[in-house]
Amino acid sequence: MSRYFVTTAISYPNGRPHIGHAYEVIATDWLARFARLDGRDTYFMTGTDEHGLKIAQAAREEGVEPQAFVDGMVQHFVAMCDRLNISRDRFIRTTDPDHKAVVQALWTKLVEAGDIYLDRYEGWYSVRDEAYYDEDELSTSDDGTKLAPTGTEVAWTVEESWFFRLSRFQEPLLKLYAEQPNFVQPTNRLNEMKAFVERGLKDLSISRTSFDWGVPVPESPGHVMYVWLDALTNYLTPSGWPAAGWEARWPADLHVIGKDVVRFHAIYWPAFLMSADLPLPRKIFGHGFVLNRGAKMSKSLGNIVEPMSLADTFGVDPLRYYLLRAIQFGQDGEWSHEAIGRRINADLANDLGNLAQRTLSMIAKNCDNAVPPDGPATEADTTLLAEVSTMLADARAAHEQVRPDLALDAIWARVSAVNLYLNEMVPWTLRKTDPARADIVLYHAAEAIRRIALLVQPAMPESAAKLLDQLAIAADARSFASFDAKLMPGTPLPAPQGVFPRWVEPEVE
Repeated sequence: MSRYFVTTAISYPNGRPHIGHAYEVIATDWLARFARLDGRDTYFMTGTDEHGLKIAQAAREEGVEPQAFVDGMVQHFVAMCDRLNISRDRFIRTTDPDHKAVVQALWTKLVEAGDIYLDRYEGWYSVRDEAYYDEDELSTSDDGTKLAPTGTEVAWTVEESWFFRLSRFQEPLLKLYAEQPNFVQPTNRLNEMKAFVERGLKDLSISRTSFDWGVPVPESPGHVMYVWLDALTNYLTPSGWPAAGWEARWPADLHVIGKDVVRFHAIYWPAFLMSADLPLPRKIFGHGFVLNRGAKMSKSLGNIVEPMSLADTFGVDPLRYYLLRAIQFGQDGEWSHEAIGRRINADLANDLGNLAQRTLSMIAKNCDNAVPPDGPATEADTTLLAEVSTMLADARAAHEQVRPDLALDAIWARVSAVNLYLNEMVPWTLRKTDPARADIVLYHAAEAIRRIALLVQPAMPESAAKLLDQLAIAADARSFASFDAKLMPGTPLPAPQGVFPRWVEPEVE
């Protein structure tokens, strides 16, 4: 059995989760669920990045200790995962004891490699980004404030610091990008990283003395680690490194991250791992933002949308479906209440929902609530099943490309094909003149719906389970290994029930 280890970026809990957090964890959940259903030994991790100056400042504003602050905030991220049906194997926190031990062990390896030295840091630092920026990366606002490329305010910082010899890894990184062109995806993100590295890398400050909320630097009192060295190492923590057996869960197959943190994952992280002589992750995918009226969501703009309220309004599975289908993964995408409602009604209620309901209702009415008998297949029948049979290969290709939207496009193309087949075969009319032929048509439609429902599971697990229940598919026959199996004629079926109700926009009083 092949292994599949996939991670999200870990969220910074200085505020409650928004739809951008939900988007990333839902997409990664789709990847993990798909891999599990495809028979792979899958491990899926998400979590929170809890150290750094930004957290220390937020805690101070609340009048509580940093640990108490993050303990309260993390609950909201765990609750989001629970509400959105996220099948994580671990929710990691950078305050977890095993993680602190791994970070300190990695620091020791970097020291042993000769890649850490003590010096004085002077430069521009963004508290919000927890990142250092060069002068030529900055812009100036109308009021004279220096701004990072992300639009956040930077401040001149001077303090004693341990430095990592990032400059030593310029050529190794360029070699990595050349030899593994899929290491960073989409391709435009890789090109951005290559251009950044080609301009030259400066050594990286990796400790702070101006605050103490972080992982202590080994044998260096007063220093805590730079939050990104701490945060990135979370991916390595569940392997148990450096204890025996860590190779069973490292390297990661895929890091799913936002496009704004690609630099940290595609430059800093592989450089740290190269220094420690550890295997690199196989792929990094930087997705786009979910925009609210064209703007990235932020507390400062006041346009934060909490995923819990959207799940309450539309339902968990419809929300998951919208985010996975409507946005090309890797690009920015818009959302609105109206757009989600249109998708629910067009794709779910009208297309798949109506297909399943009318097929199963006709079977219940005319076939004694049992899978109809099969019989001699016409060219139309075999053409339909041939088209539906290629759906799994298309979905697997989309999974490899980290494109849940393409997988769902492929599935809904088959939904349309089955609807067209029913409209052309007219089993409701055939019932009057050739009932045996009507049964065969209904059998093929039901079999196509079974295969569609199997592949819908990673996107809408609860809805797909309801469809499979109505087809009397056993729990142990719902993996992709059963994709080519066929419905058994005569199998008793439960009474059909609608799975995808239409969405009606509430009236404003």
